[in-house]
Amino acid sequence: MQTTTWILALTLIMGICLKTTAEPLHAQCKVIWLFGIPCGDVSIALVNQIKAWRSAAGCITGGEKCMYELVSATSFRIIAKHTSIQSNTVEDLSFDLVPTEGSSVCRVTGISFSESWAVLADNGMNYCTLYNLIEGSGLVDVEGYKEYTNEWICLEYSTANCTIY
Repeated sequence: MQTTTWILALTLIMGICLKTTAEPLHAQCKVIWLFGIPCGDVSIALVNQIKAWRSAAGCITGGEKCMYELVSATSFRIIAKHTSIQSNTVEDLSFDLVPTEGSSVCRVTGISFSESWAVLADNGMNYCTLYNLIEGSGLVDVEGYKEYTNEWICLEYSTANCTIY
């Protein structure tokens, strides 16, 4: 009887641990950008671009109509959603802005996280939802622009086709 109690208790504890720590499988991407302009200017450019693409006519990514929704914005954090109209997929986006080198350089960490559970093959969509905002806002052309990511932190980054229309 004592062995059965221990096995039951151990199974219960393991189940609770797995339930609280295991993340469902979601496609996701993390990118770090550097811009040679103040974070305030980067924030304004990103927020304006998200607002410009808030309707389905706003952007087309990978041949699909899409739209962005601004959830919240502060000087140092922007939260948004990206929706692909035809496939009805949604990605949660965040941009964390950190001034560096005496505030003359802005480091931005962008994260896109697919809301669809167990979707791992996204054809680079999570990367494109981030990058297209950077490109559409003109931030790719600012002095000091640099991008850092790879396949380990950004699913299918190397095969992403981020053409915007």
